[in-house]
Amino acid sequence: MSDCPDEDGGLQPPAPPGTAILLDNNSQSETTDTSPEDKVTPVVDEASPSSTSSFEMLDMEAPPAPYQEVRPHWFFCRRADDSTSWQPFSLVDSVKLESAYNTGSSQEVLVAVDGERYDVHINERKRFAVYWEQAPTEVRRCTWFYKGDKDTRFMPYSEDFSQSLEDAYKEAITKDEWKKKLEFPTGETVIIHNPKLIMQYQPIFAQDEWVSSPSENTRPRTVKRGVDSISVEIPDGEPDNVDHLVFMVHGIGPACDLRFRSIIQCVNDFRSASLSLLASHYKRAQLEDKIGRVEFLPVNWHSALHGDATGVDEDIQRITLPSISRLRHFTNDTLLDLFFYNSPTYCQTIVDTVASEINRLHALFKERHPEFKGAVSIVGHSLGSLILFDMLTNQKTGSEANTVKKREESSCRAQHDTLGQFLTHMGLQQYLRLLQAEDLDLESLALCCDNDLKDLGIPLGPRKKILNAARRKVFPKDSRQSSVVLAPEFHGSSQDSSTSDHNDNQSSGLVTQQSQLHRAQSVTSAVDYEHFDVGIGQVSIDYPQLAFHPQTFFAFGSPIGMFLTVRGLKRIDPNYTFPTCKSFYNIYHPYDPVAYRIEPMIVSDVDLEPMLIPHHKGRKRMHLELKDSLTRMGMDIKNNVLGSLRTAWQSFARLPVAALPPVEAGDSSIEGNLQDAQGECVEAEFPVSPEEPEQPQIKMGMLNGGRRIDYVLQEKPIESFNEYLFAIQSHLCYWESEDTALLVLKEIYDKLGVAFDQPQQY
Repeated sequence: MSDCPDEDGGLQPPAPPGTAILLDNNSQSETTDTSPEDKVTPVVDEASPSSTSSFEMLDMEAPPAPYQEVRPHWFFCRRADDSTSWQPFSLVDSVKLESAYNTGSSQEVLVAVDGERYDVHINERKRFAVYWEQAPTEVRRCTWFYKGDKDTRFMPYSEDFSQSLEDAYKEAITKDEWKKKLEFPTGETVIIHNPKLIMQYQPIFAQDEWVSSPSENTRPRTVKRGVDSISVEIPDGEPDNVDHLVFMVHGIGPACDLRFRSIIQCVNDFRSASLSLLASHYKRAQLEDKIGRVEFLPVNWHSALHGDATGVDEDIQRITLPSISRLRHFTNDTLLDLFFYNSPTYCQTIVDTVASEINRLHALFKERHPEFKGAVSIVGHSLGSLILFDMLTNQKTGSEANTVKKREESSCRAQHDTLGQFLTHMGLQQYLRLLQAEDLDLESLALCCDNDLKDLGIPLGPRKKILNAARRKVFPKDSRQSSVVLAPEFHGSSQDSSTSDHNDNQSSGLVTQQSQLHRAQSVTSAVDYEHFDVGIGQVSIDYPQLAFHPQTFFAFGSPIGMFLTVRGLKRIDPNYTFPTCKSFYNIYHPYDPVAYRIEPMIVSDVDLEPMLIPHHKGRKRMHLELKDSLTRMGMDIKNNVLGSLRTAWQSFARLPVAALPPVEAGDSSIEGNLQDAQGECVEAEFPVSPEEPEQPQIKMGMLNGGRRIDYVLQEKPIESFNEYLFAIQSHLCYWESEDTALLVLKEIYDKLGVAFDQPQQY
């Protein structure tokens, strides 16, 4: 029999068996020398089942109900920092786990739970993540629960301990024998006073004299049988059918919000918000089985960049100052990601990691959901949106992608064939097998240094010939860039340069050759930006291809506009679209310091406000509604004042007309001129406000199929009091924003032909 676990999975501190029981609602306690069963009053508080201080009187003469087997429910352990909690599986998953458990198979049984994002090993009682790396968590088949006086929720007993309690309860209710006392080898004592009052008393050992009084540390636990008797929220479960798949890419750093949670936890929150919105806004479609759910999967690239494979953290640590260590560690772990992305070496690592991880998750998802026929979208937050933007810009269409793939394969074969011809031409073919054993082709051979070939055992003369000839062949003179980065000591006046060329021609040529070689090593293929008006100064890297064509690209808190401007881009061609993605939404919070707009780069001659994202409850926030009401009130007052002044002016202007002497017949020039003057004056000073003309239809370009691109969230009332105070929080709010989640769902299901239950609210 296993011991009774506490919240951290271990045993609770021992408590004396003679613990006093609280008898009233004032939480007063008294200690006596009588045994616990003599001191307990047979009452229980139904309104507060976790309380041990007040009880409801029971009718002990009523016949006990017949024994019914307890209904088990499955839980899993969740550990966060120093706390441990037990969370219930959904009703659907718990039924699947119980069914697999009842098979009694000796072989390992796997059950997919939580939308098939986790697998539960029944025999091991372990829960394993499928799509991401995560330590396995413990799983229990729970029937009995306990709660201490200071606990916030009920915790499940171990299965062995629960079985012992169930056997004792069955015997007590069958024989109608109560106040049954159970003593366990670990020292715990459980007394079943009646079906509704079961208490556990901790063992007592020698206590230190500095420990608090026994009344504060040795209170008994309340014991409950079955999940129905405790207050816990059990979800119904997720629909099996997946309508759409969304990959979410994080920004800088390993944490995604102010609570320093990982991308996995934040995506879990976003997924939960979407499920809640489906139940509230697409209820009719769910009842008619027209929709299922949207699956969101996290894409983590930070760990690959900062892992042991690159060694960048170790290199940065050697040059980091020891002062203000925490701030410098935060900078190295987060802000430097922006500089890494602008480095040709680490930028290639980042885009390769993002693309390979997305393709891996996509293949794994298709393997686990062979019936899935839906589309796929991508979401990027902060720097993650810029990574996806650059990748989508450099995607190839079907025919182009096949051509590129064949060209790469043929180029790879040609490189190996060329290496043999290259060595044969110099009479050094005896080293071919040695170089091929190291998987070297002609291009990689040109990137080697003298020590690399020396380690292979190639003599000095042959390796010098090989290296010089390979560099001349791979990096010919006509392919060199116009700008050459020279060492600092070679920068000077033109006179010094000419003198240096005259006297040290050999040294200058050596430096130039080294600079060209360094540049060639940093540059692979040029970035394709033909759709832009001007060239982009982005580092030239080889952008990988995604295994699918995304339906929609959502950018959260994105600096795309700023980066494009810094690269030298002045405007985006209105006719440009991503080669493989036809929809693009730039979503941001108004106080986000990292977010920038996209539409002004497409339509620069019109000052156009972004689209306001409605509240998920179908209205504006209260403070924004009040602001609009005050604005309308001010306009109404202004119009009324102008109308009153106009009436007064007309009355004043007509007074002199009545006082004038009568005009002879046919002479109406004065009156006519006066009326004309009055009309001109009134029209000039107090014009009647006509209806505002409709704004002309603005073509927003084809980046989002002609639709609007920039969408702004509504700030919360408390955020409007101080924009700077909530600036950082505004950049990290998208994961928990129901308004953002609803916009994503609306775009997805609009393309599927499924509308809101109340579309007029949005």
